[in-house]
Formats: sequence, structure tokens, C-alpha cells
Amino acid sequence: MTEQRRALGERGENLAVARLEKLGYRILERNYRVRLGEIDIIAEDSGTLAFVEVKTRAGKSFGAPFEAITARKKKQLAKVAMQYISQHGLDNRPARFDVVSVVLQDHGGPGQGTGSVEIIRNAFEV
Repeated sequence: MTEQRRALGERGENLAVARLEKLGYRILERNYRVRLGEIDIIAEDSGTLAFVEVKTRAGKSFGAPFEAITARKKKQLAKVAMQYISQHGLDNRPARFDVVSVVLQDHGGPGQGTGSVEIIRNAFEV
């Protein structure tokens, strides 16, 4: 991954976290990584675990960011989520998958600029 793409993703995640917190989500983990893959954000929203995938674009020329989540990616996210639930003894907690779609409106450095942020709760089931 290029430095530019990494910085773009980081900016998108920062905007996503700010919006989620404003809506009352409590962030539990960021960039949770295991051998099976990664989940961008794990949060709690009104007692429900929310496994959040953030997709960021510098514009809409390639479609809406959330459209980039393939069936394969959904299965991978589910496996990572199950591992998190198992590791933390959270088998009895309700859980869902949310997607945050970020379209940046400028090309400033990390932490700079603004973007449109769309949150899709319970975006998919696996």
C-alpha cells in the first residue's frame, strides 16, 4: 500500500470515529488485527457490538465507497468478528456489521480537511 493510500484511509477512519462518537458509539478497538484479517473499528452502540468497516475515497468517480465491500470481504469480516467475540467472551452480546462510507472533499494531509460521512447500520448479514 502506498503512503498516499494509507494516509487517505487514516483520514477517513479519523472522520468515521469522530462521527460515531458523536452519535454515541463507544470505541473499543481500532484496527483490530488477527491472522485472519482486520476490522477497522469495533464499537459498542446501545449494548450492541458494532463491527465497523470504513471505506474512504478521494471522490465519487469510482462509485460510492461502500460498494467496494465484496462478498469475500464480508466473509472475512465475519470470521475476524467471531474471533474477537470468542477471545473476549462476548458470545451472548448482540452484534452487527456497520459500514462507514467517507468521501473526502480535499486532499490535505492526515487529520486535515473535511469529508462527507455516511453510516450504514446493520449494513449486511453473513
